[in-house]
Amino acid sequence: MAEQNNNRPKAPASQTDAKGPRQPARRRKPASKQSEVRPAATAQQQAPKAQKAAAPAEAADRGGQRRRAGKKQGLAALTAAQKAAQAVASVASTAMTQAAKVAAETADPRQENPALRPRKAKGQKGKNDGPRLRVIPLGGLNEIGKNMTVLEYGDDIVVVDCGMTFPDDELLGVDLVIPDITYLIKNAHKVRGIVITHAHEDHIGAIPYVLRELNVPIYCTALTGGLIRLRLEEHRNIKKPKIQVRKAGDKFKLGVFEVEMIHVNHSVPDACAIAIKTPLGVVIMTGDFKIDTTPIDGKMIDLERFGQLGRQGVLMLMCDSTNAERPGIAMSERRVGESMAQHFKTDKRIIVATFASNVHRIQQIINIAHQAGRKVAVSGRSMDNILRVGTELGYITTPPNTMVELNDIKKYPAGKLVVITTGSQGETMSALYRMAFSGHRQVDVGPGDKILIAASPIPGNEKSVYSMINELFRRGAEVVYEKLADIHVSGHACQEEIKMILSLTKPKYYMPVHGEFRHLMVNAGLGRVCGVAPENIFIGDLGKVLEIDENSAEFTEAVPAGRVLVDGYGVGEVGNAVLKERRHLGEDGVIAAVAAVDVQNGTILSGPEIFTRGFIFVREAEELMEEMREVTRQALESCFDRKMTSRHNIREYVAARLSDHLRRKTKRDPVIVPVIIET
Repeated sequence: MAEQNNNRPKAPASQTDAKGPRQPARRRKPASKQSEVRPAATAQQQAPKAQKAAAPAEAADRGGQRRRAGKKQGLAALTAAQKAAQAVASVASTAMTQAAKVAAETADPRQENPALRPRKAKGQKGKNDGPRLRVIPLGGLNEIGKNMTVLEYGDDIVVVDCGMTFPDDELLGVDLVIPDITYLIKNAHKVRGIVITHAHEDHIGAIPYVLRELNVPIYCTALTGGLIRLRLEEHRNIKKPKIQVRKAGDKFKLGVFEVEMIHVNHSVPDACAIAIKTPLGVVIMTGDFKIDTTPIDGKMIDLERFGQLGRQGVLMLMCDSTNAERPGIAMSERRVGESMAQHFKTDKRIIVATFASNVHRIQQIINIAHQAGRKVAVSGRSMDNILRVGTELGYITTPPNTMVELNDIKKYPAGKLVVITTGSQGETMSALYRMAFSGHRQVDVGPGDKILIAASPIPGNEKSVYSMINELFRRGAEVVYEKLADIHVSGHACQEEIKMILSLTKPKYYMPVHGEFRHLMVNAGLGRVCGVAPENIFIGDLGKVLEIDENSAEFTEAVPAGRVLVDGYGVGEVGNAVLKERRHLGEDGVIAAVAAVDVQNGTILSGPEIFTRGFIFVREAEELMEEMREVTRQALESCFDRKMTSRHNIREYVAARLSDHLRRKTKRDPVIVPVIIET
């Protein structure tokens, strides 16, 4: 545009004075590139100048001092000047139009109409962001169990669930695994409470360890609270817990959050989903749930409340993914009772293994046994605890003269007995496992027993469960398990149930939780089918922070998260280094080389003696044992020759020599522990 202004036609009359010599034209500075609206002003200035420049030509023509050719030249100059002015005005008008268009396109529509405010792009932050809702999973993602989720807004934090999981085969010697709560400890002043969805160990098992670091109240239903108190009785050095019992339908404030408990069906009574009203909207966490239209206690999941929340608007839904791979719906718990009643028609003793927390199933077993004229005994500490708490709180009722002590079962005929036991997951210290491997003091399993395993193996437990079943068969017992009969139903929602919750709540954002990565991915697909925009579905990971504001949601930072290993009374003391040593010991064994020496005089006073564990069978390897003694003796003498006096250096040298020798002879690398005793 500036280039057109510099090249416009020049009027000759504007440079010729009738009474004086012609003045040289003044060089015009190039137009600025930073302004595209200045040509309008230039046009207004140039038009009057062009008209004014024609005045001397008209004066010369009136005076008759010029020839006709001069008159024509003046008229031509006037015409050219007028045309130049018009051209410049046209260019200026076009420039103004284009500049106005650019200004309109680049203007922020939010200044004129807030309703046109665009949704903030994923990963983009505003300049003046206020507090954001932060959703931080500390457990339960890409794993089974160890459920824990944190909601944070400003100076307030609410924790939902506080679970544990059992160790896998690689975690040698570890008793259980709990979430890493480093972030909560750092922000302890913000934590307003822990809300528990239900009483399973993968949701309450870490509470005794977390309460050592965080003295905060716990909000849960009655049965869940009773079982938490039992867990806490097993631990010392924990302050008296602040357990606040709530029931389904209750609402209560925790900082800026308003928490609501919503009744759901699960394999344990009193299970609840959690709806948390935040300053940005409602977040629903389903917890573990299913839709059971014929529940044992007659209380169906509160679908009406889910629908009400959906009509009011749900910001985000966090949904159970455990059974997301299974089509259809989960069977009712009542189906188990109907199937189990058929198996009680036998003269054999009945042994039923199930989850101790499955109160409804325990109640059905007691009822069926009473109808069949059988006495009932229970085996396993957790089963005893559940029966006691469930009875005290009214969740379990026992008909008169039905329950007997386990120590008295030999007083009754086998066909008149039912034993309810723990061990459905093949845990090595459980009652059924000890029965299978002849380690139980009161129960000897044999051909006169019919064993019903009313549970399916949790992922990772398959090997131990089927090993136990094999042993029970070897002992002559009749074994019935899930693959042979309908004596177990899942407590987790299948695909159609998940779709129903999605359709009722209509969430803006969706985050699948409680499952391995494959479960989360399949559940995310269900969200897309039910109308959630793909960009609004989030597959999270432990410690990965999802931040939500008024317009968008995005993953931002990561906080410390992972697993903390519990070994006996030690919490977090077993790390990767210890596990590596345990694996090394387990794979190659250990050798101890013991010798008493006089370092000052450079003599061996006693030994060396060699002790091994897990390396070789000593009686069959006397030659190798003697070689190790000789290598140790030579290594010590070499140390004396080199004037070594440090016990640490002597140990390192002996270990290196022994390791080299064993690697050449056996191609194995045991842990070597030299023990040097100075006298």
